[in-house]
Amino acid sequence: MNKNLPGADTSTDRSKAERVHRELRRRIRELELQPGLRLHKNEIALEFRVSRAPVSEAIAWLAEEGLVDVYPQSGSFVSPIRPEDVREALLIRTGLEVEAVRRVTQMADAGLLQRLDENLEAQAAAVRAKDMALLDDLDEGFHAIIIAAINSPRSQRLLDSARALLDRPRFHALPEGGRPHATIAEHRRIADAIRTGDAELAGAAMRVHIAMVARAIELDAAETAAQSRLKSVK
Repeated sequence: MNKNLPGADTSTDRSKAERVHRELRRRIRELELQPGLRLHKNEIALEFRVSRAPVSEAIAWLAEEGLVDVYPQSGSFVSPIRPEDVREALLIRTGLEVEAVRRVTQMADAGLLQRLDENLEAQAAAVRAKDMALLDDLDEGFHAIIIAAINSPRSQRLLDSARALLDRPRFHALPEGGRPHATIAEHRRIADAIRTGDAELAGAAMRVHIAMVARAIELDAAETAAQSRLKSVK
């Protein structure tokens, strides 16, 4: 690639792949790239002004996260939202995050509490601005603060994988049924429990929060299915 071209990407292949992965993951999460859509590497490479190698690496990462299905000789396609994947991801999140918040509560310091409070303030601002994409990022950030505090890279990787499978149904369900305000309230109860030092209360608050997320996803899926049936009848 000619580095003198306007807008040309002069970063390393690794950082190029990370940039492509991050943007494709966002588009998949926000359903700009619909399930079943074929990903054309040449088109993606042209859009991002990179070679095919970083695109292939980014797609491989997405496949590892369960967001893309790769079929030899056929191509790469945005994966469907599989109910069994969602159930498994929720089970992983419940087990990991309930235990993580219990541990964090026993060792929380002022710095961690401040980070949680700042995140909650930013969530409230995102709701006021009706910026659901930002709220979704901050939601993920709230949980990331907690899991990072236990300093368990293996748990972090497992949780990242589970979150990736939940990205689309969670993002789609987030604006529905008062979930933005409920999400903040549930997060605040978790932070308040951590502040009191009550590990069991914090674990219970996290369990309720994830259960409410699961319920919102179920309701949204049922509504989407009902709408699809109505369209087919018409």
